[in-house]
Amino acid sequence: MIHAMQRSLVSLLVLSLLVTAPLAPVQAAIIGTDEALSRTVETQTREALEGRINAVLLRDDVHAQLTAMGVDPAQAAERVQGLTLAELQRLDGQLGQLPAGSGLLGLIGAVMVVLLILELVGVTDIFKNF
Repeated sequence: MIHAMQRSLVSLLVLSLLVTAPLAPVQAAIIGTDEALSRTVETQTREALEGRINAVLLRDDVHAQLTAMGVDPAQAAERVQGLTLAELQRLDGQLGQLPAGSGLLGLIGAVMVVLLILELVGVTDIFKNF
């Protein structure tokens, strides 16, 4: 009698789980070699650009200028990670056009423009004290 009740209880439990379990559709597709390679190249390009920009942000003169302008250098580095690939390429291009040892103000201006855009969009709240 108890064995029959256990069996019916287990059957009811299995049935209720099968009926109420969410069934998510699954899609599988073949990824072409070109797409896989482009994703790899895009990732490598992004990492290289972030590395170059972060190297500039770690310089003492840039660090001092960011601090003087009221921007936390750690937050600026975090913002670099949040940029899209196109924004990273544009910022890196601006860094490449600056002559060595000068144009620091242009770099700081570019970083400030990016931070200002992020502030206006509502992503950050850096300028709340101003």
